[in-house]
Amino acid sequence: MDRRGFIRAMGAAAAVTWLPLPAGAAPLRGYERLLVLIELKGGNDGLNTVIPYTDAEYYRLRPGIAIPANQVLQLDGQTGLNPELLPLMELWRSGELALVQNVGYPRPNLSHFRSIEIWETAAGSSEYLDAGWLTRTFAASPLQPGTAADGVVVGGAELGPLAGVTSRAVTLVDPEQFLRQSRLAVPGGPAATNASLAHVLRVEQTVTDAASRLRADRVFATPFPAGGFGNAVRTAAQVAASGAGVPVIKLVLNGFDTHVGQVARQARLLKELADGLVALKSAFTELGLWDSTLVMTYAEFGRRPRQNQSGGTDHGTASVHMVTGGRVRGGLYGAAPDLTRLDSAGNVQHAVDFRALYATVLERWWGMDAAGILRGRYAPLDLIRA
Repeated sequence: MDRRGFIRAMGAAAAVTWLPLPAGAAPLRGYERLLVLIELKGGNDGLNTVIPYTDAEYYRLRPGIAIPANQVLQLDGQTGLNPELLPLMELWRSGELALVQNVGYPRPNLSHFRSIEIWETAAGSSEYLDAGWLTRTFAASPLQPGTAADGVVVGGAELGPLAGVTSRAVTLVDPEQFLRQSRLAVPGGPAATNASLAHVLRVEQTVTDAASRLRADRVFATPFPAGGFGNAVRTAAQVAASGAGVPVIKLVLNGFDTHVGQVARQARLLKELADGLVALKSAFTELGLWDSTLVMTYAEFGRRPRQNQSGGTDHGTASVHMVTGGRVRGGLYGAAPDLTRLDSAGNVQHAVDFRALYATVLERWWGMDAAGILRGRYAPLDLIRA
């Protein structure tokens, strides 16, 4: 049985890849601040999330799917939120919700697979990198020895920005299942004399050690939403409550590839997102961790401004992304999409490079130099309070 076979045998509940810290590497203590990433899988439509409700071109391009101006949650005289995001208005009013408009990258790729690869490795559109941007971060500035894992991915087996051969990431579908299965890994015995099997057992021990640090026994007063994303938020809160020192938690909300019947489908997803974010704030406030938590959404791309013939939108380019947390300086960032200056494919031209968001995390949140990790200079956004 090799390592891959062992991980398959463990099922989707958990997988760990472990390599020791480089000799002499100094840990970066800024990782005591937590990053929560939320992938809006499939590509969320930014124009129907943060809405230019006074822009006649928006309504001309979307006669059947535009959000009526009288339903928009107004943020200012030109911009508003989708009405399903009503739970987020408390975060907006308290100055803890930043909306970064028109986020993308040059020469965008409209393939789901390739574009999410670009986002998760922080690559240029023609570059192919073999490690996620967070994996490169932890390779450059390792965590304290004894930290349970570099990150925990809740609700799927794709490591995304935590992928790479030096990754120490855990994929966690269900915390109780993870703990049950990890207890089955009992190293030792005569099999350990076999070099190949000994390696498998070392991996098993790593899973066991990580599991023992990620216990799901905290009782919260916070009511968590029902459904898959609500359960993922509950799991994220349990991971944070465990005190395992994990610096990154990644959640996934699936279903944003809205080619058909977008209005109802996106409304449901945005409501799940909003309810989940409110519960996340409540639970992390209970834990005393909200001020040391930064939450950021990302996706492979946005949607095309012009609606299609199926009441939906096709793959587009730039979109809006949300950043929230106790130290976030709320407001609108980036230029609103200019719907009168679309590219030759009918897509908006980005105003904020997505790597500027990562530079914000690296420099303003964790206090490190981002240039080497991102392979270039990107100006961080001024959306985090000291």
